[in-house]
Amino acid sequence: MNAIKLLVSDHKTVDTLFEKAEKSSAHADKVAVFSKIKAELEAHAHVEESIFYPSLQEDGDKELVHLVFQAIQEHQQMKTFLGELSVASKEAGKFEPLLAKLIEDVRHHVKEEEGEMFPMVESQFDDKTVEKWGAQMKQEKDRFQSSTESAYN
Repeated sequence: MNAIKLLVSDHKTVDTLFEKAEKSSAHADKVAVFSKIKAELEAHAHVEESIFYPSLQEDGDKELVHLVFQAIQEHQQMKTFLGELSVASKEAGKFEPLLAKLIEDVRHHVKEEEGEMFPMVESQFDDKTVEKWGAQMKQEKDRFQSSTESAYN
């Protein structure tokens, strides 16, 4: 399993959920979709932060390490929004603007990863290494999603 292909697949899954949330008119539907978005984003961030990003920080060049640092900061902001959205889920007036901001921020993050970070990874690491990371990430994602660490197991 190629790590980049795994992450891009996750990005597509989340974007499909974003589109579903954006098309939903009923607040209860948006909240239901948000619970799926939250579970997907938590699992995705977990494998990036526990396997992918540390590997890039250890062996990537200075520019890649800087991109990883920015990505980690963006993950922290995303986690803050996820928490705020969970609390605000009963209040459409607060929830919906926060959800729109989360979607905007995550789409920006994905664009940076897919447009800048992933091409750098492909140029700095061989296929065997990227495949090894992917296998580790897939296994860890499966473990995380079935564990008590995930709020939606």
